[in-house]
Amino acid sequence: MNLLPHIAGRVFATPLMISRAKLDVIVSIIAPRLQGESLPPAAPSAARGCDVGTDGIAIIPITGTLVRRTVGLEAQSGLTSYAEIAEQVQQAVADPSVKAILLNLDSPGGEAGGVFDLADQIYGARQAKPVWAVANEDAFSAAYALAASAQRLYVTRTGGVGSIGVIAMHLDQSQADTDEGLKYSPIFAGAHKNDYSPHEPLADPARATLQAEVDRVYGLFVEGVARGRNLSPEAVRATEAALFFGENGVAAGLADKIGTFEDALADLSTSLSSSTITLNPSRKVIKMTTQENQPQIEAAKELPNLDALKAEFIEKAKADARAEAMAYVAEVFDLCAIAGVPDKAKDFVSKAVPSAEVRHALLEAKAKEDEATAIVGLPSDNALAATEVKIDTAAIYQNRNNQKGN
Repeated sequence: MNLLPHIAGRVFATPLMISRAKLDVIVSIIAPRLQGESLPPAAPSAARGCDVGTDGIAIIPITGTLVRRTVGLEAQSGLTSYAEIAEQVQQAVADPSVKAILLNLDSPGGEAGGVFDLADQIYGARQAKPVWAVANEDAFSAAYALAASAQRLYVTRTGGVGSIGVIAMHLDQSQADTDEGLKYSPIFAGAHKNDYSPHEPLADPARATLQAEVDRVYGLFVEGVARGRNLSPEAVRATEAALFFGENGVAAGLADKIGTFEDALADLSTSLSSSTITLNPSRKVIKMTTQENQPQIEAAKELPNLDALKAEFIEKAKADARAEAMAYVAEVFDLCAIAGVPDKAKDFVSKAVPSAEVRHALLEAKAKEDEATAIVGLPSDNALAATEVKIDTAAIYQNRNNQKGN
């Protein structure tokens, strides 16, 4: 079976969410073969499933070029379908043994069709279980749309995020047709039926129609990233589809932390452990409703005091609140150190300014100062420890809860 027509139909004259470098590779492979040379048939590969570790974390790989359906091309081209990923997410959410989901991404992006439905599914899964992601190494364009839907996103030191843009290509092979002595005469009804024909130059009305669709899909992309990353649409558009690597991705608000896949997995496992209160297995739930259950009621008196159990929960909540507050403080100090203004961290923390707003304020200040778009440099290991500041963790925790509630 010659798959070239099917592939060409999914690459040309349709909005794509893929890094330009990868698109050029695909076009360079397809274009020379459109004159008659076919690709060898590709046998379907076995479906890739997600692994669930002993800690209850389901790992879902998102690699290669992303498409709606693979139609047997994955073995040859390293494709991953949105349908396949969606099924894995659904299974992980439904599986009671799965406590959290970790998306392991290394993809340049791919087709726009189907990506936003999958991004919505990932975003909705956050209501049931923690969903984290790691760009290991790259999460560009459509892959970033998926990564941005997770609650927390890691990026490796050499990895990249971003490419928040949409592109469409038109192949004009009319000159090649002429060189081959070929002339195509389309017979059609409907003014737009012959739009995007590869056998003639792209007409202005067709170009305008394609541009309008690219702009529409771009709007969906911006809205999804803004929602998932808690950024303003203006801040997302301001990235201008640039690629952000390592700490620059964190500084731009497109990722949360520098770390490897192993770092993300370990931190997620720790997060699950710290958020779970282990009750003594000897404590039993006893039905106490009628007189015939009086012996069980007497036995229940031997259980630990409920006040003690309540106090345990309260102490755990306080510990979680302090941990979250300190994580917030560390993030603010890191951002200010990266921006080269560590002295501003105290003011931000004392006012409990959300980290997303801190990041936005620092980027605006940096842009006004030298019209640069990147903040470079990392704080030293002792930067936070060496700075003394009185922290009202209860106020910070309450303020952040109010922010989340809004």
